[in-house]
Amino acid sequence: MLDLTLLSAYLAAAAIITVAPGPDAAYIVAVALQRGPRAGLLSAMGMALGMVVHVTAAALGLAVLLRSTPAALLLVELIGGLYLGWLAVTTIRSARETPTTAPETPPERQVLRRAVLTNLLNPKIVLFFAAFLPRFTSPEHGPLWLQLLALGLIFLVMGLAWDSTIGLFAGRLGQGLVRGRRTAVTVNLAAGVTFAALAALLLEDVLAAAVT
Repeated sequence: MLDLTLLSAYLAAAAIITVAPGPDAAYIVAVALQRGPRAGLLSAMGMALGMVVHVTAAALGLAVLLRSTPAALLLVELIGGLYLGWLAVTTIRSARETPTTAPETPPERQVLRRAVLTNLLNPKIVLFFAAFLPRFTSPEHGPLWLQLLALGLIFLVMGLAWDSTIGLFAGRLGQGLVRGRRTAVTVNLAAGVTFAALAALLLEDVLAAAVT
């Protein structure tokens, strides 16, 4: 189904892209530092669930439709930026109420939902897939959509493994750091600033597109 010659190059490229710092990794680290390793792992799983949608969209050609509708793309980016901004505000506000012990992990559904939404509200991911995956397909190896789906799933599994690793590591690091109120407040503030920075990146694109 896949061209094995192209597959080796794809695995190498996908591995480099996966370990490179990005918005998803920054989000997972922020949540894990604030809430612990379990929340980091749940966030990684939530990102993977969001990636399922992106991979499916790319395989079905929906990325082309999104790219051809700038207004829809801007709307998704705007919602994503506002959502991350809301997370930043609530996280920074909660820093004042941080106890001297490590915070309890919020309900699993809440952690998963936030991670899925954060991933889904970044339309650049599906556009990236639309530009990246076709380079490693071959007409002689079956339907294009099936090759795109297989390549996307490989990318998803690699991403889940890496995100889970950094989520668990950052969570354990956060548990070690959060021993006093001052350190706990610092960790929460750092998480809030991270969310704010991610929001600013999305909103900057929206403003730039609106001006042009």
